[in-house]
Amino acid sequence: MKLSQYGYEFSADMLAKYPTDNRDDSRLMVLNRADGTIEHRTFKDIIDYFDEKDLFVFNDTKVFPARLRGNKEKTGAEIEIFLLRELNQELRLWDVLVDPARKIRIGNKLYFGDDDMMGAEVIDNTTSRGRTLRFLYDGSYEEFKQALYSLGETPLPRWVREQVEPEDSERYQTIFAKNEGAVAAPTAGLHFSKHLLKRMEIRGIESAFITLHAGLGNFRTVDVEDLSKHKMDSEQYCVSAEASEHVNQTKRDGHKVVAIGTTVMRTLETAVSTGGMITPQEGWTNKFIFCPYDFTVANAMVSNFQLPYSTQLMMVAAFGGYDLVMNAYKIAKEEGYRFGTYGDAMLIL
Repeated sequence: MKLSQYGYEFSADMLAKYPTDNRDDSRLMVLNRADGTIEHRTFKDIIDYFDEKDLFVFNDTKVFPARLRGNKEKTGAEIEIFLLRELNQELRLWDVLVDPARKIRIGNKLYFGDDDMMGAEVIDNTTSRGRTLRFLYDGSYEEFKQALYSLGETPLPRWVREQVEPEDSERYQTIFAKNEGAVAAPTAGLHFSKHLLKRMEIRGIESAFITLHAGLGNFRTVDVEDLSKHKMDSEQYCVSAEASEHVNQTKRDGHKVVAIGTTVMRTLETAVSTGGMITPQEGWTNKFIFCPYDFTVANAMVSNFQLPYSTQLMMVAAFGGYDLVMNAYKIAKEEGYRFGTYGDAMLIL
């Protein structure tokens, strides 16, 4: 498969700027791989397609306020920092992206917040991910983390909306978010409400949770036509013994495993062993899934409508079948489905 095969006619008005009033009121396109049929439903209807003992696997990562605005020492130039990952707690070291990057050099000091409440020094500008900052703060680690996060804002992707609004801090987060570390929300999970989870429980549909801290690699442009030459950014993940046993028992009993989102699918396929079972593990994964690919864990998956040329679209097409998925995207456009982070969803059976 080539990069050019994952393009489709796209315009900005297809993107959802805001979420639906209720999480489970978004639209749901149901794509059946067995017969190629397509149904148009509402997301809360998803449980109609599953039975008692089927298992939904969710990503319980929690997005943190990763975007900070500050100023450069002496010149006062406005600088924006995007926190990527913490490197060292004791030394207060973080990998960050800086905008505009061309104005930042090793040794430069940056200040954030009213009365410059937090300072940072650039100590490395040679990393592939941008810069390394050492934050200057005298308090305890807990006080530092609290101060740092108080300065940040929800890292809503700029292509969704330039201006972050107060409600984004709640809506750009799943209701089951638990383990902090993501700079991008697992968007398929955003459709699940407390009411829907309760209805699942009553019906006997079960839940398991893995963690994958989604990073900016989700939005990184693929710039090679030959997809086998594309390298994914590594993301931290964890599959607990409890989750792996739950998935494996579901498979042994002949029930369905449903991956809620591409982050869950990538984690399951990273943790899979021989025989299609998964093992408890944690680490970093840069697994890149595109056609053709033999999936061995999940029987179904949920995904938002992804942007053209994205690695998420490539994974969805690999699971659903390239021709079927790309035709479904054409229909979604004709039917007015909303694309992107706050958009509608697709269930692939």
